[in-house]
Amino acid sequence: MAASAKFSLTPSFKIPESYPPKTLVSNFLTIPSKSYLKFNPYFKPSSLSHLTTIPKPKFKSGTQSHNRMIRCLFTGIVEEMGEIEQLGASNDGGFVMKIRAKTVLEGVHLGDSIAVNGTCLTVTEFGTQLEDFTVGLSPETLRKTSLIELEPGSLVNLERAVQPTSRMGGHFVQGHVDGTGVIVSMEPEEDSLWIKVKTDKSLLKYIVPKGFIAIDGTSLTVVDVFDEEECFNFMLVAYTQQKVVIPLKKVGQKVNLEVDILGKYVERLLSSGFVDSFKASL
Repeated sequence: MAASAKFSLTPSFKIPESYPPKTLVSNFLTIPSKSYLKFNPYFKPSSLSHLTTIPKPKFKSGTQSHNRMIRCLFTGIVEEMGEIEQLGASNDGGFVMKIRAKTVLEGVHLGDSIAVNGTCLTVTEFGTQLEDFTVGLSPETLRKTSLIELEPGSLVNLERAVQPTSRMGGHFVQGHVDGTGVIVSMEPEEDSLWIKVKTDKSLLKYIVPKGFIAIDGTSLTVVDVFDEEECFNFMLVAYTQQKVVIPLKKVGQKVNLEVDILGKYVERLLSSGFVDSFKASL
């Protein structure tokens, strides 16, 4: 196995003072004593935030899942939370991320796909004894996902691609992140947690009440959609709060979003004139 690459986390650009928006969590200081997690209402961008200014890549390093053939599928049921060990520039000019994990390394092979916060990434190196694995990141991946906000010590949702014998506990998740949303509020209710996320209208049109959505790779059910606010919300029960990274995030921080693929297919069929052709054939 090749020697591990050296990583550098020194930012080359100054982060604008205006980022991120300092939105306070509504009623957040009154979390019931039996709440399972502690939250910090403010988010500070990570040391990799300067990478958002990377020009469009001219090389192939850490292939982004948007441009790949569908070779894997996930369910949105997180298997474990991994911990970021190292991330930064690699010796060959790309970007790499090393993650400490255990469950997802069972039966792993080089080239396997693992969803990291809902982003389908390829295993380029792993060590079962050290309990870690490495994935490549392209500049496009860093621009399109929330992985830009990770830093050493951050926890991430991990899920291996499903096998033909796997149970479909969530919904069809491709690991192709459609975009990101920003957490605008986190409000506890008993031992559950309400979270509201703002996203672009281009994604919000595919999000419907009681519909599926993958948030940081977690299969969740949308509760309400607020078109005027360009937001939607969902609720996490106490058990889920212990198994995924979303409750550990803060207001102003990004989450990866993958909308239900069925909505895209319907839109495509309607825009192609399928309905008119079908009526004409009757």
